[in-house]
Amino acid sequence: MMATLLIALPLLVGVLIAVSPQRVSRSLALAGTCGIFLLSIWAAVDFPGWGTTKWGLMVDAPWSDTSAFTFDLGADSVAMVLVLLTTFLMPLAVLGSWTAVTTRRREFFAWLMVLQAAMTGVFLARDLVLFYVCFEFTLVPMYFLIAIYGSTNRAKASLKFFVYTFTGSLLALAGFLYVGWAYAQEYGAWSFSIEALAAFARTGLSATEAGFVLLALMAGFAVKVPLFPVHTWLPLAHTEAPTAGSVILAGVLLKLGTYGLYRFVLPMVPAAVIEWTPLIGVLSIVGIIYAGLICWVQSDVKKLVAYSSVSHLGFCVLGLFALNPMGLQGSVLYMVNHGLSTGALFFLIGMMYERYHTRDMGSVGGLAKVMPVWSCFMVFFVLASVGLPGLNGFISEFLCLIGAFAGGAGGAYPGLLGPWYAAFAAIGMVIAAMYLLMMVGKIVFGQLREPADHHAHELLPTDLNAREIAVLVPLAIGCVVLGVAPWLATDAIAGSITETLSLYPEAVNAAHDLMVVAR
Repeated sequence: MMATLLIALPLLVGVLIAVSPQRVSRSLALAGTCGIFLLSIWAAVDFPGWGTTKWGLMVDAPWSDTSAFTFDLGADSVAMVLVLLTTFLMPLAVLGSWTAVTTRRREFFAWLMVLQAAMTGVFLARDLVLFYVCFEFTLVPMYFLIAIYGSTNRAKASLKFFVYTFTGSLLALAGFLYVGWAYAQEYGAWSFSIEALAAFARTGLSATEAGFVLLALMAGFAVKVPLFPVHTWLPLAHTEAPTAGSVILAGVLLKLGTYGLYRFVLPMVPAAVIEWTPLIGVLSIVGIIYAGLICWVQSDVKKLVAYSSVSHLGFCVLGLFALNPMGLQGSVLYMVNHGLSTGALFFLIGMMYERYHTRDMGSVGGLAKVMPVWSCFMVFFVLASVGLPGLNGFISEFLCLIGAFAGGAGGAYPGLLGPWYAAFAAIGMVIAAMYLLMMVGKIVFGQLREPADHHAHELLPTDLNAREIAVLVPLAIGCVVLGVAPWLATDAIAGSITETLSLYPEAVNAAHDLMVVAR
């Protein structure tokens, strides 16, 4: 019942907002998202899966006696962490849009609620059809949020976002349908249970079939992450999206890709993962360094942070395919940490844009003189993104790099990743420190630069107000807590990660035998 409520309540609130007067839409959205967050906290307190392999929030209701489709919901510890991240960010997104959205507010907040329902459904789905419907439906509200409420180039950004991610999803659907068809051929009946299909795929597909399924799923989820070279839609979408759209895009939507890799690719086709991991590792490192170098030459501060997401999520994918406990723990932790620190940076950029109507670092700078509170938060979250020890970004990057250094399956199979992968990925950390600190130097410190026609004093005070501080403080607390006590998250997800990795000793041996036969 709790899982159903977490999906249904945002839909109900969205419908209520859509039929309510414009003047109450913000208040309804804030009350609804806060209530859903408290509900998720209640669910987390009673959740049995922390530190174990147990699943919680279980719902299993067949659509009919003759249909293979089921309304099957549930969460392991990794899914539960991402549900909490989603419900945590949504009230902040609403509060952060309080003055930024001035027209068609009712539609804006209604679409936000529909988006929350779809994202939560992705993390809670245990039926493949339900997962795919939610996964695809996230495109609809985000498309309208960018197309209607975005910046000057919003039409191109929304179309590119939709075409890229929809095309990738169709390729993933082809992989899913092939596994379902092969299952039906074997057992005489269709099943869309994610658990049943994953178990079948591990043993019922040939090496060639498993390789094609991996490529199909990677095509879908890599676009969503996004992984180099299918990342080009993201910077434009981030730059043109409204502030709340950028926050949710960075904080949650991109994690649908990494979650898909964790939930489907790793457990479904482990032998194929063994074979393709070196190439995926190379693509991750290319994305880390390439996107970092692009950040270095940006003048638009929002585009800089957008490209930094491509670089940071390269670490996340690298940790996943390290195939050892450190790498996977670092990757899942990175999903959360990136949502906190990068989401906060997008909030800060949006607050600056509301006052100066520019994101050009050549036009605005030295803001510490007139916006000291804003500048303090900006320096703090940049340091979190850089990976300063004691803040959240450090431990997740460190674990991903150590996982890559140790090699696949803890070094049991030397062809998977290794020290050179970690060494080249670490270059990305140096580049990140350079472009982020250079950004801070330009817009926070130095001589004050303000556009001649800016409207900083008309609608908002020069520095942050109480509402804006209330948006940023919870994110700052999260960065500190996960920086000094990362075990709160790593211990909680240990059981799920152990279960996933338990599939790999046999897969390593099988892949090794195939290589011997090939020779």
